[in-house]
Amino acid sequence: MGKVDVKQPRVKRMVRRCIIGLAVLLALCIGLGIWANIAVRRASRGLIFSRAEDTPARDVAIVLGARAWKSGPSSILRDRLDVGVALYKQGKVRKLVLSGDHGRREYDEVNVMRRYVLERGVPPQDVFLDHAGFRTYDTLVRARKVFGIQSAVLVTNSFHQPRSIYTAKACGIDAVGLTSDIRVYRTWLYNDCREFLARTLAWLDVNVIRPNPRFLGPAIDIRGDGRVTWDEAAGTPKDMRR
Repeated sequence: MGKVDVKQPRVKRMVRRCIIGLAVLLALCIGLGIWANIAVRRASRGLIFSRAEDTPARDVAIVLGARAWKSGPSSILRDRLDVGVALYKQGKVRKLVLSGDHGRREYDEVNVMRRYVLERGVPPQDVFLDHAGFRTYDTLVRARKVFGIQSAVLVTNSFHQPRSIYTAKACGIDAVGLTSDIRVYRTWLYNDCREFLARTLAWLDVNVIRPNPRFLGPAIDIRGDGRVTWDEAAGTPKDMRR
């Protein structure tokens, strides 16, 4: 009689176990994502507004950054800035905090944002820059820990609002949101799909990982003159610009 090959059944069992294990892991990840998205959306219920006149007054408006070029802001960022300016001019907020990515010498969202709102009549002393708003979590932790913000209107797109409000509340900020969807954006499908993953990460950041922002720095009095945060006055932290 020939020898029985016992290796093949063992290999098949190992492959089957690996497939089952991966399927279980995938199901757990999807389940976590669904749970996290439900929790994030629920936390923002009743706190998102579509018109500046309907938005409750708060101390400041935090305008969250998006893509910008030296020539000016992208359409998404421009709409966010226009809504932030409208809030300020209606007296709903006293200060604007413009938060974005200024971590490299060749890329600078916040000064593009600053020039845009100044050109539209916002007084310089009421414009604060957050150079280290690399992601939403960093922006909102810094808003509380660096700027001492206790209440704010978050200005960003509707797909981004639940995650922003959820994170702000976890940081101890009394936050509401004003949407900036002035038009239909070409990237709307990508934004919605990406946001499912981003909300899951936000839930993990708040409840499990609890990381520190990439940069914190000294406290800044939000009641003072915003020009202390401008490059000319304070300088961008050298270790941020690589």
